Amino acid sequence: MGFLTHNDLLSRFMCTVNDETYLRDVVISFLLAGRDTVASGLTSLFWLLAKHPNVESEIRREADRVLGKNQELTSFGEMKELHYLQAAVYESMRLYPPIQFDSKFCVDDDILPDGSLLRRGTRVTYHPYAMGRIEEIWGPDCLEFKPERWLKDDGDFSPENPFKYPVFQAGFRVCLGKEIALLELKSVALSLLRRFQIQLATRPHPTLRFSPGLTATLSGGLPVLIREREVAPA
Repeated sequence: MGFLTHNDLLSRFMCTVNDETYLRDVVISFLLAGRDTVASGLTSLFWLLAKHPNVESEIRREADRVLGKNQELTSFGEMKELHYLQAAVYESMRLYPPIQFDSKFCVDDDILPDGSLLRRGTRVTYHPYAMGRIEEIWGPDCLEFKPERWLKDDGDFSPENPFKYPVFQAGFRVCLGKEIALLELKSVALSLLRRFQIQLATRPHPTLRFSPGLTATLSGGLPVLIREREVAPA
């Protein structure tokens, strides 16, 4: 009561959904698929950038070149020109996908491309976390954080086959929120990296440990030290 007239996401759903059970499922889906996944993706990204300052520096250099020093992001067109930032985000999620494994169920009997027969009701689980670490898929440097693997010779971002990189799923089940999630990830990362120095608070750097759950939530969070950057002359 009282929320229907508010100007927020929940009130918009309440205006179009009469079934309270369905409304609950929609809200939970948005929280898990839209909020928790972005938080997980950002946490892993900042952990990797803290360990690879050369990548962080390259992201800031690219932003200064595309946006101008000390200039804010003003358009989606500018965001599309930040190819190295896009590559860093994709590479981070290759190693630490926000959804580490997922399952599908067969509605009817089906046959996989390798000839395997799946009976109706069979549960099939795939594991993006493991797939990002398979040498046969990503090469001998599969455990290294290398945004350059996503860039063409001219420096433009080049996506991989989504079935090779199923972080956003693929085919008919591709994530509907993929583009807005990437926009959120890149916008927040870019804003923080240009304004603050972010360092891990613990040494030596610990291995990431995740809590049980649908999303890759970091156990204990990620303690960091944050210092405001000095504004460089334009």
